[in-house]
Amino acid sequence: MGTSGRLVALEGVDGCGKSTQARLLAAAVGVEPTAEPGGTPVGAALRRVLLDPGLPDLDERTEALLMAADRAEHVARVLRPALHAGRWVVTDRYSGSTLAYQGYGRGLDLDDLRRLLSWATGGLAADLSVVLDVDVAAAAARAAGRSGGGETGAGGADRMERRGAAFLQRVADGYAALAAADPERWAVVDGSGPVEEVASAVRATVAARLGEPPGGWR
Repeated sequence: MGTSGRLVALEGVDGCGKSTQARLLAAAVGVEPTAEPGGTPVGAALRRVLLDPGLPDLDERTEALLMAADRAEHVARVLRPALHAGRWVVTDRYSGSTLAYQGYGRGLDLDDLRRLLSWATGGLAADLSVVLDVDVAAAAARAAGRSGGGETGAGGADRMERRGAAFLQRVADGYAALAAADPERWAVVDGSGPVEEVASAVRATVAARLGEPPGGWR
């Protein structure tokens, strides 16, 4: 990997504002943001299966394997080439999402998931995962009210959003536990304020942990 390449992941429950913050951080770094699931052509097809509310609910293992397949393709086609070239990468979700959603949310064994993630990514970990901490009820309301209807844009809430407040609370608790267990690679930022205020906090956190990106901050 290039000496200056860094991978920053924005994490949090649906509706926390992480997609907006990923775009703003990427602009400040001077790169295009990427996202999971769906950051590659293959990933976009997997995303439709993962989130389509018209399909039956997936078995939790099926869901984890599809997420891992999306991530393997994302690492191979987008993340690793950029990092090898010494560039910074800002992604909307990475491995922490699988641990939070399929682990804490859906109850799969965390050690099993970590082995799966290590294999799927070839051992590539985020240099920093930034969790946006927001009230779960507020995040759920924001997700439900997004124009276009859920993450699929197909109208109505997607499959993840339909799992309800108790599921989202388990996910949020999972993120808190992950951040507390690995403070060197995780940071928690209050995501409840105005967009620009949160963006400033995210940027300050990333700068304090990882320094200055190639070409400086924009």
